[in-house]
Amino acid sequence: MAKGYPEALRRVVALLAKWPGLGEKSAARLALYLLKAPQEEVLELAAALQDLKEDIRLCRRCFAFADGELCPVCADASREGHTLMVVADPEDLLALERVGWFRGRYHVLGGLLSPLEGVRDRDLRVAELKERVRAEGVREVILALNPTLEGEVTTTFLSQELKPLGVKVTRIAYGLPMGGDLKYADQQTLKEALGHRVET
Repeated sequence: MAKGYPEALRRVVALLAKWPGLGEKSAARLALYLLKAPQEEVLELAAALQDLKEDIRLCRRCFAFADGELCPVCADASREGHTLMVVADPEDLLALERVGWFRGRYHVLGGLLSPLEGVRDRDLRVAELKERVRAEGVREVILALNPTLEGEVTTTFLSQELKPLGVKVTRIAYGLPMGGDLKYADQQTLKEALGHRVET
């Protein structure tokens, strides 16, 4: 960092540089912007950050981000309650909500099974998922987990746990992205695309 920066500015740059996707140069640009911004704007940002840490919690039903007992999805009475989409973390839920297609409800596991890292089913919200399937009359559970080794292990485990409850268990399809080119796809992507083909 430039030696000419005052201590207070260096401290803000160092803190911002810890954020994902921000290097020292980007952090310095943001810090300099904040320094030049009107005081009301900076104080509003500081208050919003404080509220973020104090007011955001996990939804008591699905474990997504919420500012009350329930998240906006669980609080929405128009959502279809018989379909439940399982995701690893709240960020995945937010990404799926941006698409705007799914009208059911969600369940956030809080991670993925990873025997190498010591993450077992008791470390995730598997028991809560099974209880919701029983109590809420869920007919279909969609497993929307990352196509990684951990995601595959978790998908297989959850399928085995949920099918005895008499619920339909499906998973999202993996494969070629829209607009993708076959000749540039890697072998695993082509394998997934072929393995999850659908009838037209």
